[in-house]
Amino acid sequence: MPRFEPFAGLRYDTARVNLSMVVAPPFDVVEPEERKRLAGQHSANAIRVELPEADHKAGLNPYEHAAAQLDQWQELGTLVREASPAFYAYRMTTPDGQATTGVIGALGLEPASAEQILPHEQTLPKPKSDRLDLLRATRANISPIWGLSLTAGLTDEFRQDRPPDASAVDPDGVQHDLWVISDPRVIAAVSSAVAASPVVLADGHHRFQTALTYRDELIGEAGPPPNGESVDPGSDLVMAFVVELSPEELAVRPIHRALTGLPPDFDVVAAFGEHFVLTQIGDFDERSLRAVGESGALALLTRDGTWLMTPNDDLADLAGADLDSAMVAVVLGEIPEHEMRFKNSWSDAGEAVRSGEFQAAVLLRAVTIDQIEAWAHDRRRMPPKSTLFYPKPRTGMVYRTLDEPDA
Repeated sequence: MPRFEPFAGLRYDTARVNLSMVVAPPFDVVEPEERKRLAGQHSANAIRVELPEADHKAGLNPYEHAAAQLDQWQELGTLVREASPAFYAYRMTTPDGQATTGVIGALGLEPASAEQILPHEQTLPKPKSDRLDLLRATRANISPIWGLSLTAGLTDEFRQDRPPDASAVDPDGVQHDLWVISDPRVIAAVSSAVAASPVVLADGHHRFQTALTYRDELIGEAGPPPNGESVDPGSDLVMAFVVELSPEELAVRPIHRALTGLPPDFDVVAAFGEHFVLTQIGDFDERSLRAVGESGALALLTRDGTWLMTPNDDLADLAGADLDSAMVAVVLGEIPEHEMRFKNSWSDAGEAVRSGEFQAAVLLRAVTIDQIEAWAHDRRRMPPKSTLFYPKPRTGMVYRTLDEPDA
């Protein structure tokens, strides 16, 4: 089962810096303008190593610059090493009170452990060299992958009733709290609980694969280790935020589809009508958009109107699943060549159509926790972009270096 270990993390010295000023979103949700804003917010903002830029004056490429900055922040005392290996309880609380509580540690990458870390979704092609080059240069896990544990009651093993050791608030008003767990009894209990069940990847599929690639790369360079010993113990683990797969701990949102590039005279409503029963609820206006958006309905938006969609009886069998992402993909595979963009909110999807940038948008329903658990037990991958787990962990709450003491 999955190996889950504590590590001596690097954390910001909150006596020197305001943590809210230096943490950042995960790299894959940061647009260029936000990257610029975050980097200008503080000279030690996590985005500078999460999405590094070259230092032409020093002759450093982006990845070398990231490594140099991590070293410099440690030399300056901005980042401080934990005194001993620890787990880190981490809670994210939205302004409306929804809380997600998990634990940050290091998951094992050796075959016996890695085969129990299950992909949750199919992934879209992405350049893999970027994250691999960053890992090679920094020898650090900058941001954690996100795993869902099938062990019931895991949260009780690390739940804290004392004030957090570090706190930050992000621009959306989400509170991020971190507790250092160094009690050997709690560490042993958490390790055992995570090891009791497979871990399902909620986010970070590419970072997980990158960590495996780097480990294999080092083994290939050094040759098979003698007596089963590790060539490089630090590369045998990857930092992970593990959350119990439970409705009490997770908020899952849908990811919507916006379409453009279709022929001007193409009837997108008729195309969806081949596989769905469409019920027009009104014109495309703020009232109808808000009605379907806030209700969480499956809906089609065009400049000509707003339609509720009910799948035909045979569509789930045709799609191979009853997930909206799979059923909508049937239609998208039949219509003329087009461009599709993913939108994380119904308001963004509606604005894409209203502005005329996109011809249509499909609002999907959220996948349920029961569906995620069922697919996990069956070891099946959902279609790409089926789920959005919210809120997102902030990069910079803790870093893990592969060369930490006693790694």
